[in-house]
Amino acid sequence: MRIATLILAAGIAGVVALPAPVVAQGWKPTRPVEVVVHTGPGGGSDTLARAVASMIEKEKLVPVRLQVVNKTGGNGSVAAAYLAEKKGDVNTIGFFTGVWLTNPLVATEAKVTLRELTTVARLVLEPAVIAVKSDAPFKTMKDFIEAAKKAPGTLKQSGGSITSRDNVVRQLLQKSTGAQWAYISFPGGGERISALLGGHVNMMVIEPQEAGEHIRAGSMRVLAQIASKRLLSFPNVPLLKEAGYDVPVVPQVRGVVAPPGIPKENLDYWEGVFQKFVQTATWKKYLEDNQFEDGYQNGADLLKFVDTFSAQMSEILKDAGVKVVR
Repeated sequence: MRIATLILAAGIAGVVALPAPVVAQGWKPTRPVEVVVHTGPGGGSDTLARAVASMIEKEKLVPVRLQVVNKTGGNGSVAAAYLAEKKGDVNTIGFFTGVWLTNPLVATEAKVTLRELTTVARLVLEPAVIAVKSDAPFKTMKDFIEAAKKAPGTLKQSGGSITSRDNVVRQLLQKSTGAQWAYISFPGGGERISALLGGHVNMMVIEPQEAGEHIRAGSMRVLAQIASKRLLSFPNVPLLKEAGYDVPVVPQVRGVVAPPGIPKENLDYWEGVFQKFVQTATWKKYLEDNQFEDGYQNGADLLKFVDTFSAQMSEILKDAGVKVVR
């Protein structure tokens, strides 16, 4: 289908060939750099940012420390606004996720869009899986869908905000199948998992690594994968399309932005750092260990992706009946 094709095309753009890394010879940071994230300690963005900061320091790619700063609230809008207020600040960068793109589409209070910041690099596309409690009666995705059809609105899914991938996948599946189930929003990943394992909800969308931990513990079962190809850790679990549900693959995108209005030599420096970083063995091992897809793009290509992805998500949200304000 057209949307799926566009999402996949946008997802792999810029991954096939990397330009030779070029680090600007002019500007370099001379004091610690703030790395802004929108989640609290232990959240997905916080974990990735701290890991990347540690790896960059280990590889000696920057001469100063990278200090993670947590600016929580508003599904990324607080962190984005903080970066916007730092206009021209050469000692601040931020780690964004897909919610920074989708939240402004539906929330009028989200004043700053990703396009108003300076795009530096896209780093990863994160797949996901659909999981249920290990003792649930659902052995396949079809089992869950059929049960939802028989009792509309009775089954429950835990997730994040209404613009999160969790809910977008739900809306796409509901539209495709005619099944209906409830969505319970939780502020943190730990609470979403606890709701599932405690029997308070019936299903959730979860990152592969987290799911793997609970599968090994015998508390969770995976029904389908939200990915462009089967993950090595789930070789026998079908992709949604393989399970009979031809819906778009919605990736969780993660990358780096900077405040607006920074000098070109500052942007060149950070682009050079991340061009070198994504080619290190340390980063490649991290991608493999965490089951991320290499989604590297430079700042210019990331800006194009922002426009394409935002337009696609706007269309998906409208089709799902969500009011879009931008």
